[in-house]
Amino acid sequence: MKKLVLITGVAGFIGSKVANRFATEGFQVVGVDDLSNGKLENIPKGIDFIKRDLSEKKTINLLPRKCDQILHLAGQSSGEISFDDPKNDLDKNTVSTLNLINYGIKRNAKRIIYSSSMSVYGNLSKAKVSEKDRCSPISCYGVSKMMSEKYLYIFRKYLPFVALRMSNVYGPGQDMSNLRQGMVSIYLAQALKNKKILIKGSLERVRDFIYIDDVVECWFRASKFNSCLNLCMNIGTGVPTKVKKLIAIIKKKIPGTKYHLSKSTKGDQNFIVGYNDLLRSKLGIKKFLTVEKGLESFISSL
Repeated sequence: MKKLVLITGVAGFIGSKVANRFATEGFQVVGVDDLSNGKLENIPKGIDFIKRDLSEKKTINLLPRKCDQILHLAGQSSGEISFDDPKNDLDKNTVSTLNLINYGIKRNAKRIIYSSSMSVYGNLSKAKVSEKDRCSPISCYGVSKMMSEKYLYIFRKYLPFVALRMSNVYGPGQDMSNLRQGMVSIYLAQALKNKKILIKGSLERVRDFIYIDDVVECWFRASKFNSCLNLCMNIGTGVPTKVKKLIAIIKKKIPGTKYHLSKSTKGDQNFIVGYNDLLRSKLGIKKFLTVEKGLESFISSL
């Protein structure tokens, strides 16, 4: 009998890619999404789909009675948008997690893997941050992610967890119509449409851009290895890239592109790059696609 994996946020950019990988590997996949951000056409064929909001407690009664693992990728995923409605952010990111913890314990799931974020750290005072460093989020989004991690830790004896603190994920399948989430897709969408990029904030801001295929591999390995249980892990290449370098790469690949600057958005981090030693040692991933190669692949897919 195939092992059943419950994947939330299955209609989203990352969730759909993760679901496709697990289905390809022979797992039975049940996906959940309220389609507030995700798209129905993103869901891989052959996957059982439940259209529900996980922040509603009654949704839990509609989930499978047996579940081997829970992969929780559903939620509100923009720091900027989180200020529009902090309560909604709390519901989508934290209440949904609590509901799934309750579900996982009742169904004797072996683990829950949670889509956390580097936003939990806030602004850094040093070049790179490790999982041992203090979390001090500066956005409602970062707070909701940090709170979810705390709840997962509290219930770890009953439902082991892995929290993946993801950096800036990009690549084919990203929503090019959402200009408030995903730095790479936002800039690319504007460059391809009219060769003009609006940059909200400084060109000196630093990010770690990680390609979607590398992220999917992290999720798959996190479901297999017991060495990563009950840990929070930075998921990134460990390579810092300034916004001005990202713009330079885009301009090179899309000639004639220009940009102009405006003020930064609420809760925007100036510098966020993490050590990935834990990822390398626990998941065994040593190489990552460079941002130059990743952007080339992304653009060619459009």
